[in-house]
Formats: sequence, C-alpha cells, structure tokens
Amino acid sequence: MSVNSMTMSIDELHHEVLMQLEAIIFASDAPVSIARLKEAFQNQYTKQQLHQYLQQLAVLQHGRSIELIETAQGFRFQVRAKYRQVITQTWPERPTRLSPSLLETLAVVAYHQPVTRADIEQIRGVSNNSQILRTLFDFNWIKESGFRELPGRPALLITTPQFLNAFGLASLSQLPPLQDAKEAFMTLDAQAAKS
Repeated sequence: MSVNSMTMSIDELHHEVLMQLEAIIFASDAPVSIARLKEAFQNQYTKQQLHQYLQQLAVLQHGRSIELIETAQGFRFQVRAKYRQVITQTWPERPTRLSPSLLETLAVVAYHQPVTRADIEQIRGVSNNSQILRTLFDFNWIKESGFRELPGRPALLITTPQFLNAFGLASLSQLPPLQDAKEAFMTLDAQAAKS
C-alpha cells in the first residue's frame, strides 16, 4: 500500500466521522452532549478528539444557512440569525414572545442566583405573580437549589441547563452585561424565538 493511498483512506475516515457527527446532531431533537457522542462512537475517541471534530464540523457549516452551536446541554444545529426572518414569515405560529414581567423575573434569577422569592420581589419592586414562577418551573428554566438559613427556610432559586439551551448560551458567563437586565433578556428572547 502506498503512502498516498494510506493518506486517502485516513482522510476518508476523518470525513466519515464528521458526517456521522453531523447526522447524529441533526437527527436529535435536543442538544447532544460530548458524553453521548462518546457513547455513540463506542468510546473510540476522547472528549478532546470529539471537540476537535466538532470544531471542524462547525467550520464546514460556514457559508450555509445553519450553524453548529454549543449550549449548556450539548451541541445542536440552528438557523443563522440572518435567515430567522424568513423562518418567522414561513411559520408565523412560532411560540409567542415571553411577557416583560416573566423576562424580568427570569433576569433577576439569572443575574442574582441563588435568590429567594422575597429577593425577587425586593429587586423587582413588585409582588411576585405565582403564575410567572410556575411558568418558569414548567419550562424547566429555574429550579430549587437548597434553602436559605432564615426563619421559614425559603427555597433558593437558580437557572437550569435548559434555560441556557433555550437562549442559546453555553454558560452564564455569556449573559449580556448587566446594564438593563430586562432589555438584555428581551433581546435574547427575540433571538431565541427566531431560532
């Protein structure tokens, strides 16, 4: 076997791994974690190798209408921002926008976590509507994470990986700077609704 034919078969194998990764992520209805990809390839590749392949797959998406992004829950394909308007026009029944009060409550939890319900009321300056918190729990965007050592032991609320995923974030460090949290979340909501 010549060196040229060996290089060609290595290139073909490399390309096949990229195509398999693309197929797995495309076929999934949720972001795919590195651990899940490792299982899919029967532990043939390390996490570092898979990250390298995923970076190469992302490069292959340049010039296309979709992009590969990493969220807190894993990797997914999404429509590039440039094409979101045509998607909204084609399928106008996309989910409705979140209310300003829900976004404001979510912003308080995201930027000040862990927080109690009383903390949210104090920061927002209005009483909590229990329906808003229930909606955030139903979306699985917030959860309880322990209790504050005060009389009544109020629950501490934090955001979840599903929250990060819904807004296309890999970590809380990607939240917009805290100038006007309500405005920042309305911008994120507009972007998320179009993806």
